[in-house]
Amino acid sequence: MSKAVVCTFLAATAFTLFIVCFQSNKTIHRHHRPHGLGRRLGYKVLPPLFDPLVVKIERFVEEKGLNDWKTATHWENLPVPKELDQEGVADFLSDEGTLNITLRLTYLFPSLDKNPEDGFVESRELEAWIMQQANDRLTFRAGKELASRDQDGDGAISFREYFPHFTNKDIERNGMGHGEAGWWKEQFRNADVDQNGLLNFTEFKDFLYPEDSNNEEIHKWLLREKIEPIDYDHDDKLNLEEFRNGAYDNYKNYVEFESGGANVPSPEEMFETLDVKKDKLLGVEELKPILQYLSPGELSYAKYYASYLLHEAGADDDKDGKLTLHEMINHEYIFYSTVYDDTDFDDDDDEDLDHEEL
Repeated sequence: MSKAVVCTFLAATAFTLFIVCFQSNKTIHRHHRPHGLGRRLGYKVLPPLFDPLVVKIERFVEEKGLNDWKTATHWENLPVPKELDQEGVADFLSDEGTLNITLRLTYLFPSLDKNPEDGFVESRELEAWIMQQANDRLTFRAGKELASRDQDGDGAISFREYFPHFTNKDIERNGMGHGEAGWWKEQFRNADVDQNGLLNFTEFKDFLYPEDSNNEEIHKWLLREKIEPIDYDHDDKLNLEEFRNGAYDNYKNYVEFESGGANVPSPEEMFETLDVKKDKLLGVEELKPILQYLSPGELSYAKYYASYLLHEAGADDDKDGKLTLHEMINHEYIFYSTVYDDTDFDDDDDEDLDHEEL
């Protein structure tokens, strides 16, 4: 048997063992749920995986229907996927099929330590890395969703393609209640920047993940949606009482995390700051500065997650606000904990939550 064949066989064997161990560990740790950031901030999405290689392996597992290690079959015939083989996945797997996390962190460290390249991963570098992983996840999911809905293969989504369950009467009725055809049409139009009746990939991604969009019309829509249930006098604005009882706690929760609980404005102080018109009311435009607190998305969570890893999860041993490779290796498990733990979520929470009204 040639050396190349032997190496290929060993790589496939190690990869097979990794998939088995990977799925087994996820199941074993499913009931290990320490109090974590997601529950603290009220998120129902998993934080982004730290390692792009693990992301690719997870996608392979899902695509091949290997999500359940107890019921999946033909492990012995599982090949190393070409795209993973090209990344040298076998180099990071032990003979027992476990991922060598120390080796992976050593390999990834230079990719984080880039601005500047000084032997430290500073807060902004860790944040940039985690947010990139989160954005890559959004991009992948949006592409997958577009491909599944694009019936005519034109690379864009029409309203009918995405909402085939709405009848002509539903659309003509144009109901504006939450989840009705008119309600969705408004958001569809907001995302349709060029107003051609179709959503290209960027527009569709904004439509699926409005909280992570840079589209101003979508931002206004989000704020109107946030105002509506707490606008008790139905004037499309918030007075101080409505702001205090319906919006402030959400704002306070995130600001306390950012500041460590120091110097958090009171409801009255924050209201006065936002009330630029000085009419004792807050409209959509005046609430824009705190949109990321009122309707945070996955990118916001990624930012907080990066801060959590650095400042609260214990990786920064000397408390200098940056990480050395030694510190990361010394606390390597926290960077990979989301691979094995569904820490902050119930069993049904880790499903895709895109437009769960449907």
